[in-house]
Formats: sequence, C-alpha cells, structure tokens
Amino acid sequence: MIAQYTVFEYAFYSPDTYENALWDVDLQVQFSAPSGKQTQVDAFWDGGDVWRVRFSPDEIGQWTWNTICSDEGNTGLHGHSGQFECSAYSGRNPLYLHGPLQVAEDHLSIVHADGTPFFWLADTPWNGVMRATTHDWERYLQHRHTQGFSAAQFVSTHWRGMSRDNLGEQAFIGTDRITLNVPFYHRLDPKVAALNEHGMIAAPVMIWAYMKEDPGQLLSEAAAIRLARYLQARWGAYQVVWLMAGDGCYKRDGMIEHWCRVGRAVFGDHHNRLVTMHPCGQYWVKEDFGSEPWFDFIGYQSGHGDSEKNLRWLVEGPPANDWNSDPLIPVINLEPNYETHPSYDSDTIFKAYEVRRASYWSLLISPPVGVTYGHNAIWMWAADQAEEAENHPTIGLVGTWDTALDTPGLDGMTLLRQFFDRLPWWTLRPAAQVLVTQPGVDDPRDFIAVAQSMDGQITVAYLPEGQTITLRTEALHDPERARWFNPRSGDWHDTTLVTLPEQTLTPPDTGDWLLVID
Repeated sequence: MIAQYTVFEYAFYSPDTYENALWDVDLQVQFSAPSGKQTQVDAFWDGGDVWRVRFSPDEIGQWTWNTICSDEGNTGLHGHSGQFECSAYSGRNPLYLHGPLQVAEDHLSIVHADGTPFFWLADTPWNGVMRATTHDWERYLQHRHTQGFSAAQFVSTHWRGMSRDNLGEQAFIGTDRITLNVPFYHRLDPKVAALNEHGMIAAPVMIWAYMKEDPGQLLSEAAAIRLARYLQARWGAYQVVWLMAGDGCYKRDGMIEHWCRVGRAVFGDHHNRLVTMHPCGQYWVKEDFGSEPWFDFIGYQSGHGDSEKNLRWLVEGPPANDWNSDPLIPVINLEPNYETHPSYDSDTIFKAYEVRRASYWSLLISPPVGVTYGHNAIWMWAADQAEEAENHPTIGLVGTWDTALDTPGLDGMTLLRQFFDRLPWWTLRPAAQVLVTQPGVDDPRDFIAVAQSMDGQITVAYLPEGQTITLRTEALHDPERARWFNPRSGDWHDTTLVTLPEQTLTPPDTGDWLLVID
C-alpha cells in the first residue's frame, strides 16, 4: 500500500551488461491511474545490473504499470508489469496532505495540488547534501523545520563550490559521453528523501553553470540532457522544485538557446514538478525563458552587494517592475544577502539586518511567493574546522556548518515566516501609490516597500531605517487599525490613525519596522 503523493519504488534486474548503461539503454515505465490517465516516466540505472523506478501516485485506488525498454531483448527490463494500491495519506506532513506544488490560477503565486498556498522559505545548504553525515543532516533538518523553513536549495553534481565530495569523488567523469558515478548518488538519496520527511521541498540545482570548469559549461548538450534526465528520474518522485542551471550568466555566455533546448528535452510540455533557473547575480531571466513551456517561475539572485547600484537593481529594477508584464509568472529571490558573507562592494560583513532588509524588500516589491536565506557557513558545509571556500577567493575563512544552526539572521527569518503566516500574503500586490513620498528616491537604503491586498483591506510597509512614513488616507480603504511589527523581536505595537487626507506615522525606534494597516 502506497500513500498518495509519497513514493512507489521498484527494482528491475538486467541479465545483460552494457559498456555504459547511462547511454546504452533506456527504460520507461508507463503507469495507469484508477481514472485511466497514463503517465510515462524514466527509470534509472542504479549501478551493476539494477534499474529502478520511482513514482509518486496522485490518485487513490489501484494503479497498474508496465515497462518499455529500448533493448526489447532484455528480458529483465522489457515487458514487465505489475500493480499497487494507493491509499489516502493520513499523516501531518503538509507536502503529502496537500500535494505537489504548482503555479496558482493567478499565475503570481504557488500552491499545492489542493489549492493551499505555499510560502517558499528556503535555505541554501549548497554543499550539504554532498558533504553532510547522516547524523549532521538530521540535526540540520530538525533545526530548519522548527525555524519555519519550507525548502532547501542544494547542488547535485561537482561544481564551483566543491570539485569533489568529502570522499574525494565526483558525480561523473567526462564531458561528452559521460560515465556516471552511481555510488555518489547512493549517498545523496537518503538526504533528499529526508528533506521531504521534514516537510521541506528539495530544490536541487541540476547543473551548475558559472565557471568554465562547471558542468553547465563543460558538458556537451547531449551530456547535459542525459545527466538532467537521470536526476529527474532519480528524484522526480520526491516533492522537488528543479533549479535546472545554477549561477549562469546566460546572455553573456551565449547559452540561452542551449538551455532552452535542454529544458525542452528534459521536461517537455508536461511536467509535474516546478522548474526554474538559478541565474548569476542581478541577472533577470524572464525575457530569456519566461515563455518556455517548462519554465514555471522566475528565480533571481539579488546577490551579495550593498552599493547604491546593487540596491537600486533590487528595489527599482526588474524585480520591482517586470512582475506584472506578460507573461505573468511568480517571482522568488533565490539568493539575497547571506548572513556573514562579505559585501562584494564594501567588504562589510552582512549581519541579520542586511538579511532582513533584502528579504522584506524582495517580498513586497513584487507579489510575495517567498524568499531564500543563506549563511556563509551553511552553504560551505565545513565539517571539522573552518575552511576557505573553493573558487571563492574573496570570502576568506568560513566557520563550520554547526555555527550557523541558530543565529540572529535565522531568528529574523523565523519571525518573517510568522509575520506572513498571519496575513493572506498571497493576495498582496506592490502598492507604491499609497506613499505620498518615497524616501528611497534619494538613497536606496531608505527605500520603503509597500504592498496592499487586492481588496484594499490590508496594507503592509517595510521601513528599513525606522523613518517616518506618510500615506494617502484615501488609498487605505477605510482603515480601522494600525500596528507596528518589530522584525527583530516579534513584538507588536498599536499606533493611532487620524482623520486627515494623509497619515504620517513614526515607528517606536530607529531600527527597521513593518507597518500593518487593516
């Protein structure tokens, strides 16, 4: 008996051997739902004579399946059939209670299969799935689950940040007809599954693409497609969101059409898990991929700068201005300022304040879907002693991963999640027109982000410098109550509204604050 939205798994054994099984034979399994709907998925070679299929049933009742092998003479792989019973899920895990993620009908938010809104609060243990021990990974996941995180972004192959895993091995060898290192993925599988078990979406970068030595630039197109299809077959039955290519500057590298072809070949027109790209810093991908059938939401990276130019790109650039142009598509900042990361501009070490500021700005300058948090020690995942980041010469010595389990920045992210959970956040839309004046015009550090629910009943503003805010009363739709929320402590403070054309309000102190009027 398999519970709905969990994973059915079955192994097949080949009596024949192949020189390179990743390339020499393809195995598909066709699943027939109780309703008669048919879904065909790739099985994957799991080393030696083993092929394996993983599938997530979305209907309750009896399912049947049969295998189709490119080598029809292989009696262990071709022409097999079976069945299993799918029951309703009875636990408390929201991923299985509500089902896989999909783009909402408004095209600006993300919901579960049953329509329940999903708030993306992700962490970036980029190296964690490759480097963590089982015990350490469990400890990490318990912390992030308690802290309110709903996703984790990680890398699936060797990449800029780590050329080999902690056993000195790579995911594959070669650049064209690659040879897969299957034990590498045996070690990753339980950690990917564990994310789901803790109620968190797994968000793997399939192929990192920043440096010439990264798979995204090194692999031939055929090899990139083959590797990405393998990862989809291996993990696609889990509750995942695919970040197809990581840290790519696609226009600069002349690779837009390449990645469009890879996306079409891997995901086609019909896919049951969300897909996006993770671009390099301050690179906007909507024009490049927004109309692709496999591309579901805009992921962007506001990055690790603090110059006026960098800040203006976030609060006045594409994230703030392009969300409501066709095609409508959800928007998520997948890499804002990391805690303890040095600024690329000023060498300032980012603290909890910079993390909060980038996060609240990101959530209010476009319709909120969620945001990603990062910590220098977590993405590195140094296990026993502080290390220097590989291929990141400006970062310096980074502490061990466990120093980043509980930090002021993380406290702020937990409060951020609690704040938005109190609101119908999926109805909020940017509402700059509510402001009488925007102090960020002169200095982007003073930028006040304002959003309002579509019915006008709730207005939210983020004040990064604790400055006075002046709002047009007529734009507030008969406000009855105003409150200040302290994103550093979680405290609420009532404030007084007046019967004047303009509302001028001052927060309790000069730190950053959120104003809620309803």
